[in-house]
Order: sequence, then structure tokens, then C-alpha cells
Amino acid sequence: MSATQEQKLWMYETMVLIREYEDRLAMAYFEGKLAPHIQKGLAFDIGAGPVPGEMHLSAGQEAAAAGVCAHLKEGDSVWGTHRTHHFAIAHGVDLNAMTAEIYGKVNGLCRGKGGHMHLFDTKTKFACTGIVGAGIPQAVGAALAAKQRGKDWVAVAEFGEGASNQGAFHEALNMASLWQLPVVFVCQDNNYGISVCKENSTSVASVADRAAAYSMPGITVSENEPEGVFVAAKEAIERARGGGGPTLIEAKVFRYYGHFQGDPESYRPKGELDRLKEQDPIPRYAEQLKQEGVVSDDQLAEIKAGVNRRIDEAFCYAQESDYPAREEAFQHAFAQ
Repeated sequence: MSATQEQKLWMYETMVLIREYEDRLAMAYFEGKLAPHIQKGLAFDIGAGPVPGEMHLSAGQEAAAAGVCAHLKEGDSVWGTHRTHHFAIAHGVDLNAMTAEIYGKVNGLCRGKGGHMHLFDTKTKFACTGIVGAGIPQAVGAALAAKQRGKDWVAVAEFGEGASNQGAFHEALNMASLWQLPVVFVCQDNNYGISVCKENSTSVASVADRAAAYSMPGITVSENEPEGVFVAAKEAIERARGGGGPTLIEAKVFRYYGHFQGDPESYRPKGELDRLKEQDPIPRYAEQLKQEGVVSDDQLAEIKAGVNRRIDEAFCYAQESDYPAREEAFQHAFAQ
């Protein structure tokens, strides 16, 4: 059940890539949004700069994506929510094309028309949506298609604990269990639905407890670390792939940025973020791997340097790419 040395290194490097990418994007996002507008009495202009619109970052939630995606293979699909760069990266979505899409460039995954909340990649079978909980029934649809076609593909739905209060969540779990579909539901509990604390919005302490109502296993990974998720995901994915039906996994994670970039986060208790960063899963995992003799300090430095080279390339690619032509505005859209 435990991860091999190769899998451990992959999970660690993937987590570092996600964190460094999100931190870089956090800085890039604010370009053009602050300085010129402060003089006008405005602290933040969401529509300004090269990356307009909202931005939801997943720093602190890396372990969930790495631990799950370590088991996925070609043909498996991932269905995400508005905070989903971590799963896109872990599932192998091209970093250059994803970054170009976030910048609204023609070389992006959707020719710059989807932005960061609507990433679609047919090569890896990855998709996400800005509607809370909307990716959950889509994953069930993908799992139904796999079963009807006689494929051993697994669909993964990833979402936050707030989505477990949506009707789509309950309908999807009921249908997946009724038809014994190869789908794994991955709830990442970061304790906040926008600005509302979980204890003020959710009637159960553990979302995994809701699995019992739909006759499927419910597993909670209480520590924000990849190998705990890895073990839970291995069992769930093997079960789904073998025809055993769905599983609900609840993984405790952190949210190091606000609900969106520009969020003042006045709802957080004083000192909470500092306490969470003391439990940062990435340095904790690095120390664990060093103690196990899996990696050295020099190798850790090499991993970070390699990750940053990839990120540099992705941002240069996005920034230097062209915007779509005006004539494309109504192409690739559904007719009314």
C-alpha cells in the first residue's frame, strides 16, 4: 500500500511545482490592478492587468492532488471546480497551454476564451467549472460512459467541502452508487466556503460520514500530507477500476490565499494563517523524505531549480503569445 521511492519523489516534485506556480501566479495576477487605481481611491480593480477577472489559488492543497493523481493513468479523467490548478498540474495538463489560457491567449487550452476557471484539456481528459459542485455530476457522467463502453477508466471529481452542501453532490453520489460507477469523489476540506467557516455551514463534522447514506465507503485523511491521500486514493481507485463502485474521500487541506485574489480575509481569526503555515505540508514532506534517505538537500535544490525553469518557460510562453483575433469572438460557441 505504501508509495515507492519513485512515487514519493514524483509527489514531492509535483507539490513543489504546484506551490511555486501558484505563488508566481499570485504575483502576476496583481500586475496593473493596484498602483494606478490607488490614487483614485480604489484599492483593487479586478478587471485590470494582463490577467483580468477572479483568481482562485490552491496553495496549501497540493497533497490532495499529488496523492490522488499518482494513481491515474491514460484514459482516466479529472473534473474540477474553480480552485483547481493543483489537480490540472498533477494530472499532466500542459503548463504552457494552461498559463496561456489564464492570460487569455490564443495558444491557450481553449484559445483564451475560458480563463482560469474553465480549463478543458482533451489530451488528459481534464475539465473544470466555476459553478460550485457542477463538476461532480460531470464526473459521474464520465464514469457512466466508461462503464457502458467497457473501459477500465476512472473518473475523479475534486471539490471543496462547501460543494458537499449542494444538491448536485447528493444526486451524483446517489446515482454513482445505484449504478456502481467507477468514480472517486475527493472532497478537500479547507474549512472555508468563500468566507463561511465549515462549522457554520455544514451539519456534519466529517463530510466522509455522508458516504454511508449512499452505501459507499467514506474515508477521511486527517493530516494534510500526500502519502495519507496516496493510500486512501489507491484503495478507492483500484476499487473503482475493478468494478467495485464509488468512494468518497475527505482530505483535510489548507488554503493559504484568500477565496480569491484581493480577498481581504477579515473573516480569518487572528494568527490562523501563521499557524497553518507552521504545518506546511511541503517542507514537512521534504524532511520526511530526507530522514528516509529518499532525497538529499542537493536533490531538493535541483528539484526546485527544475520546477522554476518550467514555470519561467510557461509564463514567457503565455506573455509572448498572441491574443485571439476579434473575428473569433463568436466561434466555438453554442448558437442561441
